Amino acid sequence: MRYLHTMVRVSDVDASLDFYCNKMGLVEIRRHESEAGRFTLIFLAAPEDKERGLAEQAPLLELTYNWDPEDYDGGRNFGHLAYVVDNIYDLCQSLMENGVIINRPPRDGRMAFVKSPDGISIELLQKGDALEPAEPWKSMENSGTW
Repeated sequence: MRYLHTMVRVSDVDASLDFYCNKMGLVEIRRHESEAGRFTLIFLAAPEDKERGLAEQAPLLELTYNWDPEDYDGGRNFGHLAYVVDNIYDLCQSLMENGVIINRPPRDGRMAFVKSPDGISIELLQKGDALEPAEPWKSMENSGTW
């Protein structure tokens, strides 16, 4: 398992980039815009992690800008922690056997979400290519929020 990023939602991209890049000194590594999903993802790295961040080897800060206005109350502006894992099915099975609810099962063989005891969402991503969709995951429903 390797730590990937922390995601925070932002309401103003320019103000956020001014703070994180111009004032804090972080560096923009990459950006992804989804017309269909109506969001922009901006990944930032600490200056000393820039080269590792470009090679996707350093933990990053993900700024998520949702194009449709939304009030972020109750800590909703903090998104999730993310980890890449060797085998998402094995880890999810182990978590379930230890009493952890799989909030978003890895139906696609690539991504799942669980929550910590304090309600922090944790994204699990399959290392490399997605695994072939398999039961019980591919027909498992979502549970709660993530």
